[in-house]
Amino acid sequence: MLDTPFFWAHYTLQRIGIRVKRRDFLALTVASGSSFLHSSLSREREKTKYKWSPSSLDSKPNIVLILADDLGYSDIGCFGGEIETPNIDRLATNGLRFTHFYNAARCCPSRASLLTGLYPHQTGVGDMMRDHGLPGYHGDLNQSCLTIAEVLRTVGYRCYMAGKWHVTRFLPPKGASHNWPIQRGFERCYAMITGAGSYFWPDTLVQDNIPIEVPAGSFYFTEVIAEKTVSFIREHCKKMPDVPFFIYCSFTAPHWPLHALKEDIERFRGKFNRGWDLLRQERYHRMIAMGLIDKRWELTLREAMVAPWNEAEHKDWQLRRIEVYAAQVYAMDRGIGQILSELKAQGVFDNTLIIFLSDNGACHEELTPNWGNYFFQGSERVARLKTRDGRPVQFFNNPEIMPGLEDTYQSYGLAWANLSSTPYRGFKCNAYEGGVATPLIIHWPSQIKRGINHQLGHVIDIMPTLIEVSGAKYPTEFNGRKILGLEGVSLFSAIRGQNIKRDALFFEHEGNRAVITPQWKLIASGTKGSWELYDREADRTEIRDLAVKYPVVVNDLAKIWETWAQRTNVLPWPWK
Repeated sequence: MLDTPFFWAHYTLQRIGIRVKRRDFLALTVASGSSFLHSSLSREREKTKYKWSPSSLDSKPNIVLILADDLGYSDIGCFGGEIETPNIDRLATNGLRFTHFYNAARCCPSRASLLTGLYPHQTGVGDMMRDHGLPGYHGDLNQSCLTIAEVLRTVGYRCYMAGKWHVTRFLPPKGASHNWPIQRGFERCYAMITGAGSYFWPDTLVQDNIPIEVPAGSFYFTEVIAEKTVSFIREHCKKMPDVPFFIYCSFTAPHWPLHALKEDIERFRGKFNRGWDLLRQERYHRMIAMGLIDKRWELTLREAMVAPWNEAEHKDWQLRRIEVYAAQVYAMDRGIGQILSELKAQGVFDNTLIIFLSDNGACHEELTPNWGNYFFQGSERVARLKTRDGRPVQFFNNPEIMPGLEDTYQSYGLAWANLSSTPYRGFKCNAYEGGVATPLIIHWPSQIKRGINHQLGHVIDIMPTLIEVSGAKYPTEFNGRKILGLEGVSLFSAIRGQNIKRDALFFEHEGNRAVITPQWKLIASGTKGSWELYDREADRTEIRDLAVKYPVVVNDLAKIWETWAQRTNVLPWPWK
């Protein structure tokens, strides 16, 4: 064994710091071809050309991490969409767009990965906020992980959080607070602990560690999240101007329910009148022209359950749905603009690292009466029966009721989600590109190389990136408990225009599963679904299944996924 090329190749990778288990390395070598070792070594040589350390900066950067909720891959202007997002677009123009960045397919698993640098099952949040009695599925952050805030505080950062939390099933006022933001490293917070709710009267709010209710007067949650973020920046710069800060700004927009301000809805009246078919075509060609996608990737077909636009029923209602959705995104962008203005007013904009992304792909969920038990008897408290002034809320997607106002509770549905996923197939919850591909923008005027980056990345990479730029060290033990090692890699080399090491990414949510290498994507739907294989370089839109043509690749990648799933608490899983 010692004199085999495999042994020395694996040994060389270990020596230069690439941690790959022998079984995983063998499978990856077979799946990716003999170029795997050469490309990995080349990436390592490239990385050594520039070695950065915090001492090379005048000071540690401030960090603002902005998360959208259920935003489709191509909705914002700088990723090809029709929605006006001038502030996000300016971040993209002066920053770096990642086109091959990925999430964990759904709200809370993605948040758990984003905050910890681990795959969601390793944190105990492999599913939604319910306890399945298995290590990967407790619906509550475990004690084997650390959040970004807990790590950054060790090197002097002051940490703040505003918006949606959604990584614990324990809700205020009576639920245990062990996994609320203050207990997980944030010194100040204004948070909604659950995963959704009315934009005009959200439930489960806490300010720092105190459960609160919405105050009297006008209230729109997207605006309040931005206002709280602005106030944190202002107060911090006034009281501690020499101390770096980290702010996690987690919007609920544009997650259902479809709630927006009247003037914002009016802004988009008529914007989508050409219908989803033509708009998909226009987005597709715009994305090619912008350099976001390869012209070899064909536009996926309209979803089978979606009628052609010229045959669609209830067009006025359908248009109102997407108009409200667009208004939600526009309001979020306006709030981001307020945050950027405050950073500039405080003189800290140039040395603030700003990251913008979405937690998962477009949400295709149609809110029918089948959702009643979840809304009215569920433990997550995502809906109230009445408005603040006592009017009954009209639940579910009903073409007789126009969405948008606070006494409605609807979603924009499958057809418009299909537009949001352009050019890909799939949606939130599954592992097709439309479910797991995320628009990522990184902006840092004093350090970044502007442009578009096509390297692989994942939400597990945010924690390692922030550790590197802050000069922090990730511990193996914390407050007497053992901590799992990070799964992600730092994106800092990519920020500076260099290559990053990325061999494979893994996915699982409710039986939907996938593994991605630079060339291949192996994917299956549900626990009983057969493996499908796609060539990511030639067919990222997942149109031509090559599983029958390349059975060896399928077998080897399936083994790698199985090994990963056993190691990271994906298996055993609760699904049948």
